[in-house]
Amino acid sequence: MRCKPLKPPGFAGVELSLTMLNHIENFYHSLEEPNKSCFLALRQVILNHHEDITEAWKWKLPFFLFKKKTFCYIWIDKKTQHPYIGIVRADRFEHPMLIQGDRKKMKVLPVHPQEDLPIQVIEEILSLAQAQY
Repeated sequence: MRCKPLKPPGFAGVELSLTMLNHIENFYHSLEEPNKSCFLALRQVILNHHEDITEAWKWKLPFFLFKKKTFCYIWIDKKTQHPYIGIVRADRFEHPMLIQGDRKKMKVLPVHPQEDLPIQVIEEILSLAQAQY
């Protein structure tokens, strides 16, 4: 799957305040290509992974909650300017594609915005992370 524009996910059954929704939508729409398309595709993959994953605006970035607990987030690497998925509680499991760096409890999965998304790897990591809850 290439990082291409997708329709925003539906928010059926999820109570989001208008302010939070505006922050989230403004964040995604303020990005420049190719990161914008990649972020929107990552958002879709994460939200579609499990019905108990919801979206929130925390610490001025898009966060995803699993059963209302912080689960993962997507952000931009300061050095490469490429997106990455930050996985909460990743210190509790191993995956060869995750990078811990100086983080104590989180690990990240770097994503190149001009390459196909590693859907299978993302799904594996999300499943491993989900098992921590």
